Amino acid sequence: MATDLHELLKSLRVWDPETTNLPPFDPTTAPEDPLPLFMEWFADAVAAGETEPHTMTLSTSDEEGLPDGRIVMLHGADAHGWAFATHATSRKGRHLAARPYAALTFYWPVQGRQIRVRGPVAVAPAEEAQTDLHVRSTGALAAALTGRQSEVLGSMEELAAASAEAWEQAAREPKSQAPSWTLYRLRPDTVEFFQGDARRRHVRLAYRREAAGSWARELLWP
Repeated sequence: MATDLHELLKSLRVWDPETTNLPPFDPTTAPEDPLPLFMEWFADAVAAGETEPHTMTLSTSDEEGLPDGRIVMLHGADAHGWAFATHATSRKGRHLAARPYAALTFYWPVQGRQIRVRGPVAVAPAEEAQTDLHVRSTGALAAALTGRQSEVLGSMEELAAASAEAWEQAAREPKSQAPSWTLYRLRPDTVEFFQGDARRRHVRLAYRREAAGSWARELLWP
């Protein structure tokens, strides 16, 4: 099996020209603030047909400082930070309560781009979390109402019963409250933009927030 995996890995290509178009990126034209560049790259990813460009890896640390990561959905990005949501009682919610600092990673292979965002995380007001939840789909509300995220599950039948009840409630009461559902905002200390290059001369532009609130920019070796 190990040999089969090795051969399979050898057969794969990164940024296959048949599916990938690596656009040029001149870092000297980048804005002073990373948010407008993020917005531009995000729009480019959507236009390029990137699959689920709004998903990202959220990396946290537990009480002992051990890292963990999972894929979550971006709920917004503005001057207040990059937003995502989860149950405060979930594993990542407990991590953020103990260590309110995290990292986000976006990867858009159609254009060979990734963006890394890192900084402290704050909890948004509860009413904002519920408003955010109620503008989402019935399925999203049902999942939030099901709750118990990251707890040990006794059986798939138990999940099916709880989910069915939550779906019925979400359809019947679309403004139902999910008390543990929490909206978080990561206010970045650093944001890095990575543009892949076919000759491996990748462009890495890093933004670092300074004490006065402005941003310092620097290029990094690939």
